[in-house]
Amino acid sequence: MNENAETLKREADSEPVVALKKSRIESSEENAAAKEVTFHIEADAAEDKGSRHTMEDAWVVLHDAALDSPGTLRCAHYAIYDGHGGRLAAEYAQKHLHGNVLSAGLPRELLDVKTAKRSILDGFRKTDESLLQESAEGGWQDGATAVCLWVLGQKVFVANVGDAKAVLARSTIPDGSQGHSDGVHALKAIVLTREHKPIFPQERARIQKAGGFVSSNGRLQGRLEVSRALGDRQFKKVGVIATPDIQSFDLTDREHFIILGCDGLWGVFGPSDAVDFVQKLLN
Repeated sequence: MNENAETLKREADSEPVVALKKSRIESSEENAAAKEVTFHIEADAAEDKGSRHTMEDAWVVLHDAALDSPGTLRCAHYAIYDGHGGRLAAEYAQKHLHGNVLSAGLPRELLDVKTAKRSILDGFRKTDESLLQESAEGGWQDGATAVCLWVLGQKVFVANVGDAKAVLARSTIPDGSQGHSDGVHALKAIVLTREHKPIFPQERARIQKAGGFVSSNGRLQGRLEVSRALGDRQFKKVGVIATPDIQSFDLTDREHFIILGCDGLWGVFGPSDAVDFVQKLLN
C-alpha cells in the first residue's frame, strides 16, 4: 500500500499517514469440524515534511511486535507520533512506548481486555515520565501527540493523546453479503479516537484547576493547541497530561481498513472523504 499511502499523503499537509488493510484467510485441519478464520494485515506509511524545514513526526509499522515477549498471541503495532517544538519527543516515543507497553504486561497468551488496556495506560505513563526526565536533563521541551494501534489476536486496541486520529472503514452490509452489483462494498467511516483540545469543557476544567488558562485563540497558555501530549515539560504543571483514551473492537469481515493520521491530514480530509479516497485507490 506504499504508493496509495503516498498519494493520500500528497493531498494533505506535512504529516505522516499509516494505512492498514486486512484480508481474510480461512484454514482448516483434516480432522477439524470447523474452519479457523484468521486475518492477514498489510500496512505501510508515507510522510512528507512539505514546507517545513525539518520533519518533526515519526511512525511505527510492526507486523510482529512481540519483540522478546513470550507468548503465542498475535501482536502487531502501528503508530504515529506528531511532534511539536522539535522532533525529539516523537522519536523518543517511537523508540520506547511499545516496549513500555509490553513490559507493563500486554497479554501474549490469553487475551484479557482489561489487562491490555491497563498495560497501554501504564506504558503511556512510563514513557511520559522517562521522556520528561530525559528532556529535563537534556534541556529540551519538545512534545508529541500520538495515535497507536495494537492487534492482539482478533482484537484491536486504539489509544490516542492529542489531535491525531484513527478512522476505520467498515462495511455497511452484514457479514457474508455480496455488496453492490459492481462488487464494491459500501463503507462507513468510523472515528475511533477523541480529540483532546483545550477548548473542550472537560479539558478546560482540568487546565483551569491546575492554574492554566485557555486563550481566545483556543490554545493553552495562548501557545499549545492540544491538551494532552507526551512530553511538553513546560506545560505539564498547567494541566497537560499524557493519559490516552483507549477503544477496542473485534476484527470481522466488515472491517476493511484503518487510517492513522496526524492533524495535517484531517485538516484536508474529512473521515468519509479519506475512506472514499483510499477505497477508490484500493479498488
